[in-house]
Amino acid sequence: MTGSLIGHWLRRAGSLAICLFVWQMASSLKVSLGIVTFENVPSPVDVVIAMLDFLASPRLFAHVSSSLGRVFAGYAIAAAVGVALGLIIGRFRVLGDFLQTPLELLRPIPAVAWIPLAVLMFPSSELSMIFITFTGALFPIVINTVHGVESVDPRLIASARSLGSTRAAMLFEVIIPGAAPNIVTGLVIGMGTSWFCLVTAEMISGQFGIGYYTWESYTLQNYPEIIVGMVVIGLLGMASSALLKAAGTALLPWNKKEGRQ
Repeated sequence: MTGSLIGHWLRRAGSLAICLFVWQMASSLKVSLGIVTFENVPSPVDVVIAMLDFLASPRLFAHVSSSLGRVFAGYAIAAAVGVALGLIIGRFRVLGDFLQTPLELLRPIPAVAWIPLAVLMFPSSELSMIFITFTGALFPIVINTVHGVESVDPRLIASARSLGSTRAAMLFEVIIPGAAPNIVTGLVIGMGTSWFCLVTAEMISGQFGIGYYTWESYTLQNYPEIIVGMVVIGLLGMASSALLKAAGTALLPWNKKEGRQ
């Protein structure tokens, strides 16, 4: 491990330690700043104790497996639909004009506003929750795919046409490879927003899931467990996004960039 890499990780660990220290002091001293107060905020020590209890509890597997199933089901559908829509909108102007207006109208609607309609549309609460995570992932994937298709170098397209490329060859050998970095970016952002929407989805009527666990902890006033749920959601979301980034780096070797100074 090089010295610069060690320094990199030391800086990150140091910033995290400072944040935890400030949090511990604010909660221990019950700091009140007028518009924000830490009187009822549990300390990091309380959260660690609650986290250890949760990790040793049989509820862990039930909550985590339920959330993973919902997020990945909604995300997989959103990835397939989002990439397809993005390719169509970015590649075909007429179809793009037809599809883009309703998508732009739907995109600003927050996940929580979809809950009543989702309950009416789907026969089971499980499908409603998957739909909410689907809506969270769909729009970042569509937008980034459209941007990727539109940013493909026109000279590549002209060269492929001059060489007699078919529509299929143009799509799979020029458009998709050219748009792939943006598509990967959209997939990573979409994964994050899927987890973001999970708490909203599991508020519908879930009995298991990390979002349900977090909300239940609030209603039962188990304040340390609220933060445990938040931390678990953050860790799962971060791990999912990291896996997607690693897969994107492995599959797109031409997209590697120079390291930052």
